[in-house]
Amino acid sequence: MHTARYLALAAAAFLVSACASLGEAQGAKLDPSVPSDATAILRKIQCSTVDDEPVVFWWHGKALSRRQGEKDIHMFDVEGMNIRACSSITNQEGVKGFHLVSREILLYKDKDTGEVLKTWTNPWSGEAVEVLHVANDPVNFKSYEVDREGKPAVWQGEIGGASWWYRSTFPLWYPNPLAGDFQKEIGGTYHATELFNFFGGTDDLLDPKTTSAVVTVGWTRIADWLPWMMMNGREGVMYMHTAGRKLSNFDELSDTMKAEIAAHYPEYASPPPSGDPRKNMTSWTYYKGISDGSISKPER
Repeated sequence: MHTARYLALAAAAFLVSACASLGEAQGAKLDPSVPSDATAILRKIQCSTVDDEPVVFWWHGKALSRRQGEKDIHMFDVEGMNIRACSSITNQEGVKGFHLVSREILLYKDKDTGEVLKTWTNPWSGEAVEVLHVANDPVNFKSYEVDREGKPAVWQGEIGGASWWYRSTFPLWYPNPLAGDFQKEIGGTYHATELFNFFGGTDDLLDPKTTSAVVTVGWTRIADWLPWMMMNGREGVMYMHTAGRKLSNFDELSDTMKAEIAAHYPEYASPPPSGDPRKNMTSWTYYKGISDGSISKPER
């Protein structure tokens, strides 16, 4: 009787212990307030925790004008992609982080037919101008377990029940690569803002066993007229309003984008090599490179 009771108590204790261990295992989540976890969360959103694993973002939307005294004009549509990969790094102070390397394309498309534009008729001047699509290679950045002020990194997103969201705002103000040496004196400084909104599911994001989060993204850009538009100093700005998502693989890109990559941008089928040391490209430095011949223009 004592033996049976002992065995029953032992079995009960084992079950309690096993259930507790299972609960702890099931409850283990990444903590956004812990620097290493915050960095892993950001990396799962932006790319993958697997070194050098390609990840593709895709988005599309509209480009419109904004000028004083007239209605906004839907000038053309846009479609973009970014192919990227992350790798683990450690800085000189021994702080861990990751290096994201990427290249991106933004196509300008006819707002009625959806065809990729070769020329565009400027609605203010009536001039038919040649379109130069964006092909920025590279677009890279590094992120560490400390922020720019040297403080422990904390994920800047928000969690609300089953969903999370993360806003990233980039006010841009720097010397315009197409302007002269006296921008501060007479104007011409490049001025734009890019606004990103990322969304997804909480369980997926905080699960330490998943390597990449399922993500939807909204991207808005407010900026000066594009140089190829030949606006000749006209007052006003343009804005792009788009949405998209992180794809499961390259093949999920639209047929239009895949055809453009195959015909004009074959290197965009894969991200830059890990540790890419090159200076970032922007749409304006790309235009300058095309204009001065240091970059070859795709033939259409």
